[in-house]
Amino acid sequence: MIKFNGVNHLAMTTGDMDSTIRFWRDLLGMRLVAGLGKPGYRHYFFQISDTDLIAFFEWLGVQPVEKKDHGEPVKGPYIFDHVSFGVESEEDLWRLKDRISAAGFWVSDVIDHGFIHSIYAFDPNGIPIEFSHNVEGIDVRKNPSINDSAPSPITKEGPDPHLDKWPKVVKATPKNEWIVYPGAGSELFHGKKKT
Repeated sequence: MIKFNGVNHLAMTTGDMDSTIRFWRDLLGMRLVAGLGKPGYRHYFFQISDTDLIAFFEWLGVQPVEKKDHGEPVKGPYIFDHVSFGVESEEDLWRLKDRISAAGFWVSDVIDHGFIHSIYAFDPNGIPIEFSHNVEGIDVRKNPSINDSAPSPITKEGPDPHLDKWPKVVKATPKNEWIVYPGAGSELFHGKKKT
């Protein structure tokens, strides 16, 4: 089975990279670790943890989204509700709440979800963000807990992947055919130009 090591990066958009940098780097403390750009286009990456990044494309004309409460149901086409970032301690959660509030941004009270404590806020682009700390002694990664009063039959199959539900790979790509093509940014890190 493939072993994932975290979220390499979440890709968001902004029309104002400078206010985005001020919020994510200077208010939240996430290092700005990579940036690609040219007139009319920028793509910057902020470090969440040793394995996780959040990135922003800056495109002219992008406007902040209308704020919607985290988890509030919607109808019609929709792709994203909110993203939650983990913090190491309960103290970190309260420090972050105070810091966001002191900067003049709306931030919720601390909410107990049983297995996590969370606060909610919005970045300058209107992106709904949550910050969560795992409740001591409760780890749903080690001890999954599905508390759904009407779980579907598929849910009842349990937490572990059922890889037999999808077709098996019949012909894997031979290693000698593994070709990686240059994309935006490759010329900055190892001289390969996008074609």
